[in-house]
Amino acid sequence: MKAVIGEVLPCAAMVLVEGCIIGLTIMASTAMARGMSPFVFVVYTNALGSIILLPFSFFYHRDNRSEESLFTTPFLLRVFFLGLIGITIAQNLAFVGLSYSSPIVACGMANQIPALTFILGIILRKARFDWRRPGSKARLIGSLISLGGAISITLYKGPTIRNHSSPSLSAAAPRLLVFSSPHENWVLGCLLFAASSVTLTIWNFVQVGTVKMCSQVMKIISFYSFFGTVQTALLAFFLERDPNAWRLHLNFELLIIILTAIFSSVIRSSVQIWCTRLKGPYFVPAFKPFGIPYASTFGSLLFPDTFHYGSMMGAFICGVGYYTVFWGQIKDEETHKSDDEGKIVNSSMDDQKVPLLQEDSQV
Repeated sequence: MKAVIGEVLPCAAMVLVEGCIIGLTIMASTAMARGMSPFVFVVYTNALGSIILLPFSFFYHRDNRSEESLFTTPFLLRVFFLGLIGITIAQNLAFVGLSYSSPIVACGMANQIPALTFILGIILRKARFDWRRPGSKARLIGSLISLGGAISITLYKGPTIRNHSSPSLSAAAPRLLVFSSPHENWVLGCLLFAASSVTLTIWNFVQVGTVKMCSQVMKIISFYSFFGTVQTALLAFFLERDPNAWRLHLNFELLIIILTAIFSSVIRSSVQIWCTRLKGPYFVPAFKPFGIPYASTFGSLLFPDTFHYGSMMGAFICGVGYYTVFWGQIKDEETHKSDDEGKIVNSSMDDQKVPLLQEDSQV
């Protein structure tokens, strides 16, 4: 029973997390369609998230007795840039893009990150590519598939999934979570999402080095969330000059801000860290494309006249590309690991053949 629970519980947790992400994305899209500023939304969600994260991070790492300093200049510079790249730039691009497009575009473009990471890794010479190995071939093919899916989402919306049955319905006031928007800047929205994915790819490279400096992941998140909040507030001050946009009321917009802040800051991070420690580094990323069927189902039901066959098809192509790159990465790392182990074995066998005097002279 423990073994079954150990297998089922992490899977169920990640499926629920991806469903919540899509649900909150739909709610945020609805709030922006009603007139909420995406810049204000990013500021308020990160501000509330930072307030929650700071005490939670120290509670989360209460048993950690390490002497890692969190107030060194290199560490503070890194979390400053993490906040700048991952929150100030990436989140503002993503939510402005969401206001111009739809949640299915968010899912499709988010699945570009492994392909972009592979391409950027080759450019920066951080990824090894060998055409003779199946893993490298799969990563290259998957990257091309992902790129094709992104282009398809951007250039081809296709017919709508469902139309209003009567003119009176389209003229009626929008109901909760159901709205009609022409999305006249669809291409711009897709481009903004693509730019956000590129930014998050760079963010991934920066955060890998940051985790090596400090293993207390929750504290890293709380620090860069704080820096990101300050930066987004300064940016929004210049971009959103309407005072009414900053006023909060007891309504749907306030609810989505609170839910997004709590889920993004504490729940999602805690579940993903727990699943990674329990099941390994490949477990959490494997569930990322699950958002596509969620968005397809919810979008068809909740987005009359705004959800299109073309965008759904492009998102599924991006999902295929994601899993192709993901499989190739696993195969590549397995191959490199076996090669490194073989080199160690051969090296130890060679050392046994070397006379002791020769070993000393080489030293």
